[in-house]
Amino acid sequence: MPLHWWGICTLALLLVIAFIINILFYRRLNRRMKLFESSSITLQTFMSGHQLDTLLQENTQKLIDQEQEINKIDTRLSKVEIKLRASVDRAELIRFRAFENVGSDLSFAFALLNQEGSGVVLSSIHNREEARVYAKPVKEGISTYSLTGEEKEVIDRAMLGQKI
Repeated sequence: MPLHWWGICTLALLLVIAFIINILFYRRLNRRMKLFESSSITLQTFMSGHQLDTLLQENTQKLIDQEQEINKIDTRLSKVEIKLRASVDRAELIRFRAFENVGSDLSFAFALLNQEGSGVVLSSIHNREEARVYAKPVKEGISTYSLTGEEKEVIDRAMLGQKI
């Protein structure tokens, strides 16, 4: 046999071996692809039968809805906080004896303040013949009118407390 036929036979044999190896690799790849597909389906499907991608879409939409609801609540809450700071939330009362000849603590000082310390202090001075009531405006814990010791004390007590 001439030499070129030996070369053709060797080349043909190498082609057959390459073809067989190619078929074996294809079958192995096919098996692994089937295993990957079944693993992917198992991963995507929970015991309840829901698909992972649909669950993610539903949860994403719920999260978007909740963020919108939180924004609405924040808007409403800020309005409520502004109103709360301006409304009376600090009340304090001190009863005292204005005169020695009166039997009990019938006089009082009563402070109604908001969180900034603005509001009113009411005082009542009681004696045997009459009772007088005074109202004095308060701004930031201070009044433009002169205050008695009891009125100052009741304002100081009302100013204590937690602010928002």
